[in-house]
Amino acid sequence: MHVAYPGMQLNIIPVTPFRQNCSILWNPETRRALVVDPGGDADTLLAFIDRHALEVEAILITHGHLDHAGGVAALRRGLAERAAPAPDVIGPDERDAFLLASIADQARHFGLEGLENATVDRFVQEGEVLDYAGCRLHVLHVPGHTPGHVVFVDKAARFAFVGDVLFRGTVGRTDFAYGDGPLLVSSIKDKLLPLTKESGGAAIRDDITVVPGHGGLTTLDTEAAGNPFLQG
Repeated sequence: MHVAYPGMQLNIIPVTPFRQNCSILWNPETRRALVVDPGGDADTLLAFIDRHALEVEAILITHGHLDHAGGVAALRRGLAERAAPAPDVIGPDERDAFLLASIADQARHFGLEGLENATVDRFVQEGEVLDYAGCRLHVLHVPGHTPGHVVFVDKAARFAFVGDVLFRGTVGRTDFAYGDGPLLVSSIKDKLLPLTKESGGAAIRDDITVVPGHGGLTTLDTEAAGNPFLQG
């Protein structure tokens, strides 16, 4: 699915049986790109990258679940075979390291093959700003679904890649041993919803488009007004 994105091209490719939204964001002039949450189906992602002659500078990970990071290793190997150096693998917060190291076990639990543990070049922290492919992505730590879940926000373009934090009409699961429902809701209210009050410039709308880990896009204003988990 192609999504209008100011100054860039954004394609969302659902991967794995979980139909997780892997985002490929790229500059149409330089062909420089970044990939967010390659959960699997690396061959499909590589075919898209080859077809558009993209140079992937970074692979970003919002959190450590298998459907978001299980394809990182295969994608990085495939990209390294095409060009050197291999792209940087960045994120999430270090508190998700235990999940990245257990992806193969997670996959066996679901009867899935081809998903691998993921390693990163570095973890990220709240407040960092990442510069890749001509984008500046602000890092927010939004725990609750997982302890180290992060969100990547392009404040200029008014887009947020939120992983499994927020969806259209609902929020991420917290029924894991490490999940925390009240923390997730408070983190969304305290860190994400206020972003709509930060001006993106006179020519850019104030609302922020949300790219969730599964399902269709939404906006922060839409969820603030109607998401039952965020009322009160």
